[in-house]
Amino acid sequence: MVTFIPTPIGNLEDITLRTLKVLEDCEVLLCEDTRITQKLIELLAQRKLLNPKNYTYIPVHSHNEKVFLQETPLAFWEQKIAYLSDAGMPCISDPGVEIVRFLQKYELPYEVLGGISALTLAVAFSGMVEKEFLFLGFPPHKNKEKTIFIQTYCQQRFPFVLYESPHRLLETLEILAAFDKNRSIFLAKELSKKFQQTFKGEAGAILETLKSSEIKGEWVMIIEGREEENRTLSQEEIYALEIPPKIKAKILAKLHKKSASEFYNALCQSKL
Repeated sequence: MVTFIPTPIGNLEDITLRTLKVLEDCEVLLCEDTRITQKLIELLAQRKLLNPKNYTYIPVHSHNEKVFLQETPLAFWEQKIAYLSDAGMPCISDPGVEIVRFLQKYELPYEVLGGISALTLAVAFSGMVEKEFLFLGFPPHKNKEKTIFIQTYCQQRFPFVLYESPHRLLETLEILAAFDKNRSIFLAKELSKKFQQTFKGEAGAILETLKSSEIKGEWVMIIEGREEENRTLSQEEIYALEIPPKIKAKILAKLHKKSASEFYNALCQSKL
């Protein structure tokens, strides 16, 4: 049985009781990075949140997970196993998806525990999302590809969420501000940690603020969706509508402030 467990993204007190129970019960820890997981276990033991235990630590990450899954016998999965990414929720811009697909393929049991994620924290912090949003993970690294990426998603009406590294944040803001400096955005870094910081405002103004700052930590960006335009149909578009001539005539009369009968007669003559 495999349990995918969320781990704190900064504040150790965000560990859940269910996560601690799984860690007490399991024997094997599959880890994105064994060093980080070992450090987490040590800290939990020091805080007396977890009893010391000799786990089997196995690295399973994006570079080796396919080979690991191919070479591991099915009997291996009968143990009590936990999967931990470095911080936050596995499978959300973190490894773990290939393991889930493997378990589904062979109809092996698994569980996923709820817990903290930078994505959900930032969305709640932002005040920009009521219901619908897009999560896009990390944008492309290359400038040209990133420019196309940002401009494309700025055209849709939902807010969209990105993760960004500290050494690429300013470049991403510059691309966004060049496209639409007035676009409303929300930025958050080091969520739940000691140096947590958030910014909300127009892309151009936030870029100017951060240009003179030393950029550190992992960032979450939420970018406002495109405002819907209240557009009036053109006369040609009204003519093309598949509705009765009388209704077309009334719409055209409203649009041009003329008599509906005048348009009706013209429609009948042209058989539109």
